[in-house]
Amino acid sequence: MKLSRRSLLATTTAAVAASAAPSHAASGQAAEGTGRRLRTGFERLAADGYGLLDGQRVGVVTNPTGITRDARHIVDVMHADDRVDLTAVFGPEHGFRGTAQAGGSEGRHDDPATGLPVYDTYLKSGQALADIFTASGVDTVVFDIQDVGARFYTYIWTLFDCMEAARLAGRRFVVLDRPNPVTGRAALGPVLHKEFATFVGRQPISQAHGMTVAELARLFNGEFLTAPVPLETVGMTGWRRSDFHDASGLPWVPPSPNMPTPETALVYAGTCLFEGTNLSEGRGTTRPFELLGAEGIDGRWAAEANGLGLAGVRLREAYFAPTFSKFQGKTIGGVQLHVHDRDAFDPVRTGIGLLITARRSWSGFAWRADNWIDKLTGSTRVRTMIDAGADTDEVVGGWQEELAAFRRMRREYLLYR
Repeated sequence: MKLSRRSLLATTTAAVAASAAPSHAASGQAAEGTGRRLRTGFERLAADGYGLLDGQRVGVVTNPTGITRDARHIVDVMHADDRVDLTAVFGPEHGFRGTAQAGGSEGRHDDPATGLPVYDTYLKSGQALADIFTASGVDTVVFDIQDVGARFYTYIWTLFDCMEAARLAGRRFVVLDRPNPVTGRAALGPVLHKEFATFVGRQPISQAHGMTVAELARLFNGEFLTAPVPLETVGMTGWRRSDFHDASGLPWVPPSPNMPTPETALVYAGTCLFEGTNLSEGRGTTRPFELLGAEGIDGRWAAEANGLGLAGVRLREAYFAPTFSKFQGKTIGGVQLHVHDRDAFDPVRTGIGLLITARRSWSGFAWRADNWIDKLTGSTRVRTMIDAGADTDEVVGGWQEELAAFRRMRREYLLYR
């Protein structure tokens, strides 16, 4: 396969960082239930004595998910290690220590635990973000955040924006890899159309991308950045594309307040679409994105949704009262998703089926007035097809050609086969 200049650079820089990786068979003691020991990018960086960062003033883009196997934060670990000149931290949406709700951040402050300056990256990009990197005085920007595998989860666009800003500021960029908690087996769902680019989707990738953050960094560098950034990735060992989070042996830290469990991440790429409707997506409950509903919905929705025969999931009639967000303090009806076969489960197809059946079974169904659904799905197609009465197969069939093209492009940048 002939690679572009940018593709060749992305492939080469990543290969350098991954070349010393031991094989799965030689990777140490076993993680729970796998017979393998997964080592994250940070674990491998630390085991190598931080040689990749030698002589560099380092800034880290991270949040509460940037932890070690024994649940210490990597910033605390590096700050206490004389081999690393850690001089700054950069916080994304929800903040470095994770104190802010959706759509919020922690602002510029000094971290009480380490005294390090913390800079706010949320909703900053381009030259404005490059200026922050320059003002921080760092030579190398390191990224270590747990993603959940969906295009509209904003941390991957923080990654993209930070890569572009590092390029503008003339800084190196290093990505420490972590598992995709819902596997890296396949890309699923519609591909974003560029005219619908927002912070919930900067570039044309599929709704469930099936990639790790290091693989996405390679893809961004090879296909989408204005010009490549000096990129190095530290890959994992002991991870297979079929692994769910529980195979990793790593603690689960909620990447955001409404992502409390790996089960939330499993359904999120489909049920987050309900943010684009007048139904509750379960925010303000203990099961966000697994509970969906609104006033006036009864058991007919669950019955109709189960009638679709969606693979790997059963829908239970449910009633709940959100403590915040839509329908705060009101008891509403809807469904709860119960995934019984996660290998067969397709979150995006399920989300489409649930939208269609909600519209058919509840006369109050409406899209958000700002057509947020188009930003989430990446075009007008899903909304207009559902409004025209299309069934699940027809809607899913509408994006297959674009998805096939993305899958071919994606293949070049995968680190784990």
